[in-house]
Amino acid sequence: MLFEWIFRPQPPPASPVVHLSVGPQTLPLLMVRNPRARRYLLRLNPDGTARVTIPRGGSLMAARQFAERHVAWLEHELRQLQTRLRKPVTWKVGTEILLRGDTVRIEAGPDREVGIIHFGGEAIRVPDPSADLRPAIEGHLRQLATRELPSRVLELAHRHGLSVRRITVRSQRSRWGSCSPRGTISLNWRLVQTPIFVSEYICLHELMHLRQMNHSARFWREVECVCPGYRMAERWLKEHSGLLR
Repeated sequence: MLFEWIFRPQPPPASPVVHLSVGPQTLPLLMVRNPRARRYLLRLNPDGTARVTIPRGGSLMAARQFAERHVAWLEHELRQLQTRLRKPVTWKVGTEILLRGDTVRIEAGPDREVGIIHFGGEAIRVPDPSADLRPAIEGHLRQLATRELPSRVLELAHRHGLSVRRITVRSQRSRWGSCSPRGTISLNWRLVQTPIFVSEYICLHELMHLRQMNHSARFWREVECVCPGYRMAERWLKEHSGLLR
């Protein structure tokens, strides 16, 4: 009699899920082991669940305690998530948007300017002011960013004795900027919606990668040297991360 042995890979064991009280709510807390992780990490997923990463040698109990110590952070992130979810997907006359860090209202032009909308000192013509204005306004904001950001990078590079090979303005969905090993700096056009001190920080952050192509302690010392208030800018970006969505 012949016996055939067939190997069927087994699915990984399900990650333990517990529940965590966060303010008036109870969130599912998913605990996931990662042998490559060096420390416990906590994040809030877009679906409103929390996830804690357990490093090599870590325990479920320590992971739970780590999450409980950061309940205040989770509560803050949950409020931010709920605020982002309430933001209008479409932009109409009367919608408020950010421009250079200020909240500005989209307004229709007077009767003699049919088809013109205004926001924060800007005016553009649109085919139908009653339709979704977001594509037209975002296109205009990207043009503003393309005109303003590269010249700002070059000015800062000259000030700090750095040479930039190329500057691009793009529409990244996960980052505000990047710097390639060849000296190309890419910036997110949405920086034109942030305060000046924030957009300047991102420009300096990427320029400092020309000195340190990493996020080591030495890199952050370079950043702090040229931008002492960078932590405030980082905090603003974190609180307004919904701009990237």
